[in-house]
Amino acid sequence: MLELNGVHAYYGDSHVLRGVSLSVGEGEVVCLLGRNGAGKTTTVLTAMGYLKPRAGRVAYRAQDIALLRPFEIARLGVGYVPQERGIFPSLTVLENLTVFARHGDGGQWTLPRIHALFPVLEARGGNLGFQLSGGEQQMLSIARALMLNPSLLLLDEPSEGLAPLILEQIVTALRTLKREGLAILLVEQNLRTALALGDRHHVLNKGEICFTGSSAELGGNEAVLRNYLSV
Repeated sequence: MLELNGVHAYYGDSHVLRGVSLSVGEGEVVCLLGRNGAGKTTTVLTAMGYLKPRAGRVAYRAQDIALLRPFEIARLGVGYVPQERGIFPSLTVLENLTVFARHGDGGQWTLPRIHALFPVLEARGGNLGFQLSGGEQQMLSIARALMLNPSLLLLDEPSEGLAPLILEQIVTALRTLKREGLAILLVEQNLRTALALGDRHHVLNKGEICFTGSSAELGGNEAVLRNYLSV
């Protein structure tokens, strides 16, 4: 579904991604892990079209998307949940959910389904974005991306800064999405969350992938955990 092949990306003269190759298949959850500054967010920004690669290929369903703009990639069926959440603070929860909503393949994500996944968003429907807690904002950011009815979801550290109870609600929701076959590329620093959700894992270090494997392979690799994830 999504494929990065030998991708090199820069910020100005700073060479951030150095030949990154990874793929996300239909219905697969792939996790991208690594320390701060390893290139995880840069990988997602490159996949989403916010940063253009200087070398390598970015493809979605075999179509080269490296030169497309973010809204064009979104229209192809890619949803994006940024690290900073990106909700509109002056719009209500309901307005945030509906402002860009569209019907995708079958249009299965509707307001009733969103409210079933995140009941608090129905209760807080008339509240403005800035009136929500951090956890509620994260739920809203995920829900808004789902209202685009994507086939692939890119999530950049959805567990960051969340209380344990809220984190468990987010993980439960992501498990639901996984069971329903939504393909997900998940950037995560919480190893427990990644191991609970991921089918495959890539560990980044200084812009290069230094490990690829299953949850069992990652969880049992003490050298990778110690040297690249500080576990």
